[in-house]
Amino acid sequence: MAPQATSLVFIVRRCKPELVVPAKPTPHEFKQLSDIDDQEGLRFQIPFIQFYKYDPSMKGRDPVRVIREALAKTLVFYYPFAGRLREGPGRKLVVECTGEGIVFIEADADVTLEQFGDTLQPPFPCWEELLFEVPGSRGILNCPLLHIQVTRLKCGGFIFAIGLNHAISDGIGLVQFMMAVGEVVRGASSPSILPVWQRHLLDARDPPRVTYSHPEYDEVVDTKGTIIPLDDMSHRFFFFGPTEISTLRKFVPHHLSQCSTFELLIAYLWRCRTIAIQPDPDEEVRVIFAVNASAKLNPPLPTGYYGNSFALPAAVTTAEKLCKKPLGYALELVKKAKNKVNEEYMRSLADMLVIRGRPHFTVVRTFVVSDLTRAGFQKVDFGWGKPIYGGPAKGGVGAIPGVICTFIPVKNGMGKNGIVVPICLPAPAMEIFVKELDGLSKFIVSSL
Repeated sequence: MAPQATSLVFIVRRCKPELVVPAKPTPHEFKQLSDIDDQEGLRFQIPFIQFYKYDPSMKGRDPVRVIREALAKTLVFYYPFAGRLREGPGRKLVVECTGEGIVFIEADADVTLEQFGDTLQPPFPCWEELLFEVPGSRGILNCPLLHIQVTRLKCGGFIFAIGLNHAISDGIGLVQFMMAVGEVVRGASSPSILPVWQRHLLDARDPPRVTYSHPEYDEVVDTKGTIIPLDDMSHRFFFFGPTEISTLRKFVPHHLSQCSTFELLIAYLWRCRTIAIQPDPDEEVRVIFAVNASAKLNPPLPTGYYGNSFALPAAVTTAEKLCKKPLGYALELVKKAKNKVNEEYMRSLADMLVIRGRPHFTVVRTFVVSDLTRAGFQKVDFGWGKPIYGGPAKGGVGAIPGVICTFIPVKNGMGKNGIVVPICLPAPAMEIFVKELDGLSKFIVSSL
């Protein structure tokens, strides 16, 4: 269940970074982000990567040139991406639509797609070479909002890597932009889904009024030094396919049998991780997970909205209860937290964030999960067909590195669709975590 990272090494030759600007003049204006967008926990760069095979029908077309030109045309519609973030009074974030452009790097690598192996999933070898960090460009304020590198491969395929300033958009919004670039590549004069700004739809009320508890933003004292530098962490990736999920469902009580795979996996991993980090029995532990709130609003957010549109509800209990009670206990807590998210909850959340100065969500004794299995990265087609892998470039990214765990959709070497989960833990805790998961493996073997 724990795939090993490859030892593949290759050389990437990069051209000088450039700025791609909108192909036509765009308005110079200031656009406020929503009160969901500009919270502290979203002020970081998040990287994604797409691997594309050679397509004979595209012979003679250079992916670097084709994508660069399409980006310039697409930025006419998504011109805020070509601007820069500024911070105003009360830490309010605003995009100044300057038209300065996004970072673009052309590159070539002396490697083929086949050399990456049958199963493409993080961690990717030589990752830093596939999305080069241009010195001084990766800040949150006054810096480019998108960083893109297109790397040609020896086999005729290519790699598209992109870094997003999370404050301006979420994974679903970024996919919408990338799909628009793909449409332009294939000859469209404008995107089929036009971008919608309207960030005021997720602003705080006036006056703000908090009507829900939001334990995901509680201030928790780190009494035992549980926030550990990323360099001191052990990083492992775990695959959950149909067999593993089916086995987990055998532990679910009948009244929860309709739970989603997302809910089940969160509950199981939260319990295993808590056993691994060994908090004091009476200490509170949390799981926080992203829930898409667009459809929870009345009316729903408009089609084309590309801002952050999710909540981060939390389930809270004591370490002793979570570790000693069966899986169904954790699963019930997860379902209750998820079902809390509705229109009033989102209004209360925006109000609370403004009142409290846009705080970071709680990370002490907290398992934080983002599910990108349905974001759509694996559907993005720049003219060379769908990617053989599309999604997060690595695990553990965030305003506080190592805290957020991302569910990543993959197809393994045997052709099975599943979910890869990157886990970051101190080495001793990782040993305990792996033993907990090995118990599931043994149950699978004994059930065959």
